[in-house]
Amino acid sequence: MSGGPRIRVAGLVVADGAVLLVRHEKAGRGYWLLPGGGVEEGESLTEALERELSEECGLAPLAIAGPIALVETIPPSAVADGRHILHMIFAVDASASAAEALSSSDPAVIAHAYIPLHEVAALDLRPPIHDFLAAYRPGGPFVALGRMWVE
Repeated sequence: MSGGPRIRVAGLVVADGAVLLVRHEKAGRGYWLLPGGGVEEGESLTEALERELSEECGLAPLAIAGPIALVETIPPSAVADGRHILHMIFAVDASASAAEALSSSDPAVIAHAYIPLHEVAALDLRPPIHDFLAAYRPGGPFVALGRMWVE
């Protein structure tokens, strides 16, 4: 591992019982994650999230609340290219029309979709926050989810 931990912001957008996820692919393996990305120098967490939601999904959020959760992905020492990432998750209220206008200018995003919450458990989700998503209720307390890693 090189350098210190990296901060990644992520937006939890829920509409009609479905969560917005983006699909990435690495080394021929696809996986899903909450839309978001790295915080750039001089950028606040919410500024970074607004930029990432625009780049990855074409969304202009109406309101950002939180952070609502924190999760760390720390690779085992055997993973040569692994990075220690702090994922700051925020609740996002996006406009109702946004679900129809998803688009991406980010080449890492190969798809996005609103996935019904009851179907998320079957997905390869990074980090593996399936239980958090199933239990999430707007206005709930901040949750520190701890250390999670998926090979």
